[in-house]
Amino acid sequence: MPDPDASRQPTRPARHAPVAPKQPKQRITALDALRGFALCGIIFINIPQTMEMFAYAGQLPAPLRLFFYGRFYPIFYLLFGVGFGIFLRSAMRRSERPRLLLLRRFVALALLGGVLHLLQPGEVLLPFAITGLLVLLPLSYLPGRALLVVGVLLTVAGVLAGVGGLGLLPGLFALGFALAELRVPERLDESRGRLIGLGVAALVTALLTYGVITLGAPDVAQIRLGMVLSLATAACYTVGFLLLLRTRIGAALSWVLASMGRMALTNYFGAALLFVPIGTVIGLRDSSSWDLAVLLSVCILGFQAVVSILWLRTFGYGPLEWAWRCATYWRWLPIGDARARDGGGHVNGVGAHARTRATGGGDDNDRTGGGDDSDRTGGGVGGSGGDGGGEGGRAGA
Repeated sequence: MPDPDASRQPTRPARHAPVAPKQPKQRITALDALRGFALCGIIFINIPQTMEMFAYAGQLPAPLRLFFYGRFYPIFYLLFGVGFGIFLRSAMRRSERPRLLLLRRFVALALLGGVLHLLQPGEVLLPFAITGLLVLLPLSYLPGRALLVVGVLLTVAGVLAGVGGLGLLPGLFALGFALAELRVPERLDESRGRLIGLGVAALVTALLTYGVITLGAPDVAQIRLGMVLSLATAACYTVGFLLLLRTRIGAALSWVLASMGRMALTNYFGAALLFVPIGTVIGLRDSSSWDLAVLLSVCILGFQAVVSILWLRTFGYGPLEWAWRCATYWRWLPIGDARARDGGGHVNGVGAHARTRATGGGDDNDRTGGGDDSDRTGGGVGGSGGDGGGEGGRAGA
């Protein structure tokens, strides 16, 4: 009799078959849009930090300090881990050495981060790559539930260590990786009740933590409370945004932000290429021209939104995403033709406004497991890891 479990056994790749990404069948557009959302929040801190407009969080204007500082990088960290988890899961189906592909991906990211560090010393591409090599690769041998426990413990340890935003990076990487292993992103459609419960818990935690901070606490506790507040606020933003995507307004937001999120690596790197010289010319460095910094942020985001949409009408990948993909597979791969993708509506991810179908080249949002799983979701990268859960290596919570 045939083995009833045979259909569930993974097909081993041919020993001498070339390793290359397959065509994706479906993207989880909610992850792209969420990454684009995080990208929009990050730049409002990256510009003043890189321009040395503040030395610690208390020098920031209240709106930036309360609603932006340290609130968006936890989202990026988590999505980065999710992307690499999906990438490795897909690579295991088509390569006998899937972790070699992941290793190349981290090395390529480290090289890119090293280049960007010359322009923006607070960037986190290099820390992302190092954390991936030292944390994600070893932990990738654990099953999903064990990895989830390790991720929680590492996140708690990062808070208790009180070393700032980068202290959260290993734990959130591991948590994201575990969520991918447990296929949580593919079940966002079924998670409305859980999302609301998580959002309520995060909101209560944020309000209580903020109350304790305002009452006054020893300095040794302030940075740790700031990191808790950053995590709780980031969770609130994530839940609120995912629920918003289920609405008609969410469909319009997804159309813009998903394109930016698919090109997150290009947009993050490109933002520094724009704001460092422009900010220097208009006199932002060492200044207190906060209105001008915010205006520059909005202008860059608007420019990137338009460019991302137009670029992806022609190509399947952003330029840096494509280069990263070629480095991962160590071969020249087509950049993709947007015309090959079915322009189907947004359906998956979080309800009827959040799924798109694609056939123009693999990516890590591939819900059905056929694609190059990190070119668009694992490519989620951010700015500078900060103190107290913030966006900068120099700034406190």
